[in-house]
Amino acid sequence: MKKLLTLFFTAYALLSFSQDRKEIGNTFIKALLVDKNIEKAHSYFDASVAGQIPVDQLKAVTEQLQGQIGGLKNILEVNNEGNTYYYYSEFEKTKLDVQLTFGENNKLLGFFLVPHKSFEKPDEKTTLKIKSDGIELNGTLLIPPSNNKNKLVIFVHGSGAHDRDETIGENKPFKDIAEYLLANGIASYRYDKRTYSYPETFNEKSTVEEETINDAVNTALYFKKNADYKDYQIIILGHSQGAYMMPKIAEKVQVSKYVFMAGNARPLQDLLVEQYKYLHAIDPTKVPAEAVQEVKTKVAFLNSSKFNISSPSSELPLGQSAAYWKYIKDYNQLNEVKKVKAPMFFAQGGRDYQVTEKDFNLWKETLKNDKTAVFKFYPALSHLFIAGSGKPSPKDYETKGKVDEHFLKDLADFILK
Repeated sequence: MKKLLTLFFTAYALLSFSQDRKEIGNTFIKALLVDKNIEKAHSYFDASVAGQIPVDQLKAVTEQLQGQIGGLKNILEVNNEGNTYYYYSEFEKTKLDVQLTFGENNKLLGFFLVPHKSFEKPDEKTTLKIKSDGIELNGTLLIPPSNNKNKLVIFVHGSGAHDRDETIGENKPFKDIAEYLLANGIASYRYDKRTYSYPETFNEKSTVEEETINDAVNTALYFKKNADYKDYQIIILGHSQGAYMMPKIAEKVQVSKYVFMAGNARPLQDLLVEQYKYLHAIDPTKVPAEAVQEVKTKVAFLNSSKFNISSPSSELPLGQSAAYWKYIKDYNQLNEVKKVKAPMFFAQGGRDYQVTEKDFNLWKETLKNDKTAVFKFYPALSHLFIAGSGKPSPKDYETKGKVDEHFLKDLADFILK
């Protein structure tokens, strides 16, 4: 049975000799699995194979196969190694690679169903530099090689000096998301954060605008103004701080949709106190009572009338400057989000101790009359949208995982809707 087993998705035109092997494979799979034209599919075999697999046998095996894995729904990706092509295919009951091997005459020598094999294709992955306020953002542009839906997602990081994958420990949430979107026909651009590539540009006068907002805006404007992407819908996805600042980003650049992943709806300084208390409770050796008291004292000073633009950073939370904290204090994300006129998707994990269900519910209550806003809560997911169990802690970030597929599917559905 191994010498038979079947295959892939759509080809729209009739086969001609000039077609490349990828399209020959598309047409063969369409004939066999979509049109059920067994005789036509059989004609693609090399003579050395056709004699071993009569038309009747091909029909019987195809019917048996589809009874086991269901009908073909979609082709997610096509890769090749020499004469062998792998069509990563979604069937009704599973996902598998359809493996086709071609002879020198472009006839099929064999085909199999095999577990999916990952590829890094250089023609799918492009290093792209985008100028933004005196620097060049170094990023990765992913464009689907086929099944392109003309949607492009721009990633905006959380707080801290992050690379384009938003690497945290062994985890790379932005890379996980981008690769899933690519497999579903959605383009993306993710870049190394300014504070990662150019930390020297961040100083006492810098605010979250210089840290996060302006680069996200300039990136979106690059794609909006570039003729190569005139037919694309642009979506901005922010995680944590990126989601927190999304209403301000949306004020400066209007795109088709906005995605908020674990964005805080409460003031940042209030969350800091809550986080320190939580971390002290689960492991006082890592976060002693003195550390909790210190952050409480600094937040109290920040919230008092004594705070001003000349206040030293040593008296302020996280050691950030007075200019940085003044911007944060003056910013009200719940007021700003009501001004956003495009569809928004809010996602929150139930195992997130940094941003919690309280924040999720505040966003939801604020936008209760916005029929285009989508809210999804995932009880088992962490701040990185990776599934886990037990009491949430920093150890979750040390455990290698992948961004949850349920969330990824909801995200792709929102983007494609």
